Amino acid sequence: MEQIQAALQQGKVKLVKELVQQALDSGKTAADIMDNGLLAAMNVVGEKFKLGQAFIPEVLIAARALNGGMEVLKPVLVADDVKPKGKAVLGTVKGDLHDIGKNIVKIMFESKGIEVIDLGVDVPPEKFIAEAIDKNADIIACSALLTTTMSVMKDVVDCAVKAGIREKVCIMVGGAPITEKFCESVGADVYTADAATASDWAAKYLQQ
Repeated sequence: MEQIQAALQQGKVKLVKELVQQALDSGKTAADIMDNGLLAAMNVVGEKFKLGQAFIPEVLIAARALNGGMEVLKPVLVADDVKPKGKAVLGTVKGDLHDIGKNIVKIMFESKGIEVIDLGVDVPPEKFIAEAIDKNADIIACSALLTTTMSVMKDVVDCAVKAGIREKVCIMVGGAPITEKFCESVGADVYTADAATASDWAAKYLQQ
């Protein structure tokens, strides 16, 4: 497990795949390798990112290694019927084409074992809600980088109310211009200042 963690943090995709296969061959369960090998390593990367000790390139390299390891594990996880810890619908709101922050949130969510339905950018409020209903999601996470698109987050909350799912789904908001006060003003549930904190909060919420 320590070798898997070290290789993942260094972004060594091929080595991570080989070590994961070795761990499976030695009799370790896929869930154990995922939780105590791959996800444990990504948690370390996430913490370093939050503290400013790691930067976006390091996170992306580690995420690529995580995905490599998960490729090996996925068929075994499916066979073992290992379920994700929860589901999150993620996207940048309508009128906004920025996706770097959103993509980092996706990586951090996946590093906590959360299944992410990534809707991309320029996502209308109705699409967030339709996907949340279709995929039976626990969380809707909305990103905005432009002050001109922030108001769309209120539309997402209103759409959730109209669709009758407001009590069933947690609505998270984030992005450079977003604040705690704005989050409260639009009726969303949670604002966090960075992707690592968002994933920490989401993981705790899904354990309740």
